[in-house]
Amino acid sequence: MRSTPNVGRILGVRIQLHYTWLIAFVLITAAVVTQFPKAYPLSQRIVLGIGASLFFFLAISIREFVLNFIAISKGIPVKRVTLFVIGGLSQITRGTSRPMHELLLAMAGLLSNLVIAWTFYGVYAVLVNTGSVVVAGLIQWLTFIFFMFALFHFIPGFPLDGGRVLRALLWRATGDYNRATRIASATGWVIGLLLIIGGILVMIVTRQWFVGLFLAVPGWALQSAAEQTRRQVVLQEALQSITAQDVMARECPLITQQLSLGQLVRDCILVTGQRYFVVIDDAKLQGIVTMRNIKRIPKERWDSTPIGEIMTPASKLKTVHSQQSAASILEQMDESGISQMPVLEEDKVIGIVTRDSLIRLVKTRAELGM
Repeated sequence: MRSTPNVGRILGVRIQLHYTWLIAFVLITAAVVTQFPKAYPLSQRIVLGIGASLFFFLAISIREFVLNFIAISKGIPVKRVTLFVIGGLSQITRGTSRPMHELLLAMAGLLSNLVIAWTFYGVYAVLVNTGSVVVAGLIQWLTFIFFMFALFHFIPGFPLDGGRVLRALLWRATGDYNRATRIASATGWVIGLLLIIGGILVMIVTRQWFVGLFLAVPGWALQSAAEQTRRQVVLQEALQSITAQDVMARECPLITQQLSLGQLVRDCILVTGQRYFVVIDDAKLQGIVTMRNIKRIPKERWDSTPIGEIMTPASKLKTVHSQQSAASILEQMDESGISQMPVLEEDKVIGIVTRDSLIRLVKTRAELGM
């Protein structure tokens, strides 16, 4: 999740773009270029292919806008949406949602897909009647792709809309959100694997490369999204009963604002390999220094630059308290794109929690079957 780039916000919700979109853009563009009539110049077909890719991305973004609007209107705060080529994977706080909310969002997604597909078809019908053959051909391609997309979402594998329906029904039947999510995402992972295998077989047996890729790429995206969901559930379950006090490093590296950057590098970083430092004054948090802060300063200025000039000040830092759950801390780290958070008690630093320590804890518990 951390490697996916941010592309902006919709209704205040941070949108991240998954790398499957790169493959989708290339695939849709190549499909239009190779399948469009050769009578049209190659440059024109490339432009049409890029246009089809952008229109498809716009349609998916509109769909996510609708779903986010419905979620927020129902009082469900959406923290982040990772936009896969198959649709969005929303991060929603479990306690704010209900099975009926989940079912409503799934139905809204299915309906949105069909509305967008029929809208493309309506535009195509108008363009054909007005004689705009080239643009009509492009919209015809988009109509076909989005109708396939709409049908794809009826598959009961999370995070597809059909998978959200499955999770809502399992959640209502068992009363266990995490268990319902694990089952629905496992179903999505298996279906994604079957689509990948099917696409490869189509390419090998029939030599229909585009048909095979149009099966394999959505399958890969579905499998990736389902695995990401499964990992989120595993992390939440493993860390929910753990607090910051349990996992924080009490002997965190503390420095003062007056220390020079050159002295810090020579005496601490090059000797211990430490990559972050908490800046304090009388045990009170003043800021934090990481390798990112240090690398911004030219080496010739290290000896003349005090830590106070390069640190990230406390006012801009995310901090936690000793009894805060490790699960919520990891959520905050993901939300802010940071890897460490100071732990405060009465405004004094008592330790620091790092992403590496949380992930290591989860792996250890998994090895022990806990």
